Amino acid sequence: MQELTHYINGAHVKGTSGRFADVFNPATGEVQAKCPLASVSEMESAVAAAEAAQPAWAAVNPQRRARVMMKFVDLLHRDMDKLAEALSREHGKTLPDAKGDVIRGLEVVEYCIGAPQMLKGDFTDSAGPGIDMYSMRQALGVTAGITPFNFPAMIPMWMFAPAIVCGNAFILKPSERDPSVPLMLAELMEEAGAPKGILQVVNGDKEAVDAILQNEVIQSVGFVGSTPIAAYIYAEGCAQGKRVQCFGGAKNHMIIMPDADMNQAADALVGAGYGAAGERCMAISVAVAVGEGTADRLLEKLVPKVETLKVGPYTSGDDVDYGPVVTEAAKANIERLVQTGIDQGATLAVDGRDFKLQGYEDGFFVGPHLFDNVTPDMDIYKHEIFGPVLSTVRVDNYEDGLKLAMDHEYGNGTAIFTRDGDTARDFANRVNVGMVGVNVPIPVPLAYHTFGGWKKSVFGDLNQHGPDAFKFYTRTKTVTSRWPSGLKEGGEFSIPVME
Repeated sequence: MQELTHYINGAHVKGTSGRFADVFNPATGEVQAKCPLASVSEMESAVAAAEAAQPAWAAVNPQRRARVMMKFVDLLHRDMDKLAEALSREHGKTLPDAKGDVIRGLEVVEYCIGAPQMLKGDFTDSAGPGIDMYSMRQALGVTAGITPFNFPAMIPMWMFAPAIVCGNAFILKPSERDPSVPLMLAELMEEAGAPKGILQVVNGDKEAVDAILQNEVIQSVGFVGSTPIAAYIYAEGCAQGKRVQCFGGAKNHMIIMPDADMNQAADALVGAGYGAAGERCMAISVAVAVGEGTADRLLEKLVPKVETLKVGPYTSGDDVDYGPVVTEAAKANIERLVQTGIDQGATLAVDGRDFKLQGYEDGFFVGPHLFDNVTPDMDIYKHEIFGPVLSTVRVDNYEDGLKLAMDHEYGNGTAIFTRDGDTARDFANRVNVGMVGVNVPIPVPLAYHTFGGWKKSVFGDLNQHGPDAFKFYTRTKTVTSRWPSGLKEGGEFSIPVME
């Protein structure tokens, strides 16, 4: 049995708490490793190393810090296959999806190469008689991030790359379900030139989270996960005077208008609803069909596509559509919610309850499910399922569809499929959701824009990556200076005396 480590001050360090979490192979259900769960003292040792290393790193000029990011990008490309395989082995994603996880993080690292431009301050000369004013963006110090299981490469890089290029040290507490890739990323960052102690990985559970929140040295905390935990971390972190950025749950609606291309809409729903077994915060989990005729045409296209999805382990090749969910508990929760949908009166148009994969009977596989005639009072509509389950809601008109997306407590992402520009523009302007797609089912912005939801999907006032990341990981200092006016004429040859 492999025993994983922490990565503290440039070295792999065995856990000393005596507590471990099982790391499963989701395809087989077997425990493949033990992940150490840090104690408060282990977290404190990482913080001490970060605090010692950070001032010298902040003193390195931004261009040289950016060069470390350039090298890190090269190393990510070099080790892409190795990273993807480790990610798939612990998470269950297909290899192409795992590579996409790494690449989406890599793109943020590429954006961080522009740090010299992003960290420039402002200058005003002659703000008053002999007075100049200028601002500087300076690093916070020691920062931290708590990241989820579903993107073990991308989301850590969304946090630590901008934090580090801004001159901070960063402590990463990844999910204990799939911790190997974060440990590999820390090694690569040091190979790229980051000093020891600048990026550290401390594995753990709530004890480690609370140690982060209560440590006075840590200046900021980023989090991605469920809304209840996001609310807890935001409240506790802010109470401790930290800068906090938390992203929570989602229930993403896709509106299908009568004029939409139904083949395009159905393909989009299959990819967005079932990719990564639905374990994405930007997954489309609700298809809102405007008009009975639209719903019938959509289901006619959708049902055969869902029925023929190929489910299997990542080792089966690149033509697998999605793999297992991450744990047995996740599988049980999905199956429970599916049963509530049936009990509460939804129509199960595609029934994946009896799905079994020969040779992988103990794996955490969940067959694809498609519901029709779902209503807003049902549990499968209200709650984030985080599995391969798509709900279809029928509405009479566009306004009713828009209202569904706007009335839901979550506001992470949404999309509309239509050929009408007026409708698309109205939807994008009015919907109270943070990320909107027009004929794009998963509207995750590129690295030079920012990622973030609204309503109960976010706690904090700045988004992830893009320009907001440089604001979040720096403080602005403004300097007002005055120098004596008047130029001296000629040299002074006599000894100065007090007048």
